[in-house]
Amino acid sequence: MRSDNPNSNLDDKPSNSVTQWFIEGYDGSALMIKVRETLFEKRSLQYIQIFDTESFGKMLVLDGKIQLTEKDEGMYHEMLVHVPLFSVDNPDKILVIGGGDGGSVREVLKHEPTEVIMVEIDREVVDACQMYIGVDEGALKDERVTVLFEDGIEFVRTSKEKFDVIIVDGTDPNPVSKNLIAEEFYRYCSKIANLFATQSQSPFVQDQYFVELIQNARRGFNFCSVYINYVPTYPLGLWSYLLASNNELNPSYAEIKRRWEERKIETKHYNPELHMASFALPEWLKKRLEKI
Repeated sequence: MRSDNPNSNLDDKPSNSVTQWFIEGYDGSALMIKVRETLFEKRSLQYIQIFDTESFGKMLVLDGKIQLTEKDEGMYHEMLVHVPLFSVDNPDKILVIGGGDGGSVREVLKHEPTEVIMVEIDREVVDACQMYIGVDEGALKDERVTVLFEDGIEFVRTSKEKFDVIIVDGTDPNPVSKNLIAEEFYRYCSKIANLFATQSQSPFVQDQYFVELIQNARRGFNFCSVYINYVPTYPLGLWSYLLASNNELNPSYAEIKRRWEERKIETKHYNPELHMASFALPEWLKKRLEKI
C-alpha cells in the first residue's frame, strides 16, 4: 500500500487523510489500484489483506499479490473450472486444492457433482474471505462440500480416493504453495485422477515459474495442454492454465456445446466458443512450449 504522499513508501500503513493505493509490481512494471478502505489485515501462514477498492470491489491479496477482485474473479474461476469440467461427461467427484476464497467450488457446484473436497492449507484465508468477501455465495457450506485444512501435496500423496477431476487453485509462488508445482505433486495427482487442471501464471512476465510448472506436470501426466485467458488484475492481464490427463483429451466443439446445453450452467465469462478459442496460442507461446 502507498498513498499519494511522495514521502510515503510501499509499507506505509493506511491513512484516512490521503488517497491510498495498492501497488503490485512485476518485471519492471506495476498495477496500481485505488483503495477506499483496508477491511482485513493479518499475518498467518501468509500475509492476508482484504481491501475495498474504488474500481474493482473487494480485493484479496496474499503476500502482496492480488488473488481476486469482485469485478473480474469470474474471468479466472470460470475458465479454471469449466474448461476441465466441460471436457468430460459426468464429472461427479471433484477435488479442489487451494481456492480458499471459495470461487472455484462455487463454479464446480454448477455441474451438480455428488461430492466436492476442498483442501486448503490456510484456514485464515477461508475465514477472512467468508467474513469480508463472500464470493463463494454459500458454496463452502453446501452439504456436498467437505473442507479440509491441510497440505495439498500430503493429501494427494496419502489419498486412497479416486476423483474424476482435480482442480488446483493455487496462489502465486510462495513458501506455502511451492509444493503444488513439484514433480512429485503431479505424479501423485495422476494416480488418483485422470484429469487435472491448474492455473499456471503469466507466461509473459513469470516465465521461470511457468516453465517449471509445465516441465514437472509433463513428468506426471501423459498429455498436457496450455490454454490462456484474460484477467485484468493479474500481471499484465494475460493468464495461463494447464489441462493435463493420462489419456489424450481433445473434445470437439460439438461435444462441449452439447454438455453446455444439457447442464444449463449460467456464467458471466465462459462459453463453448471461448473454451475452444482459449487453446489457440500466439506464435511466441507455441515456440516457448516447443522449447520446454
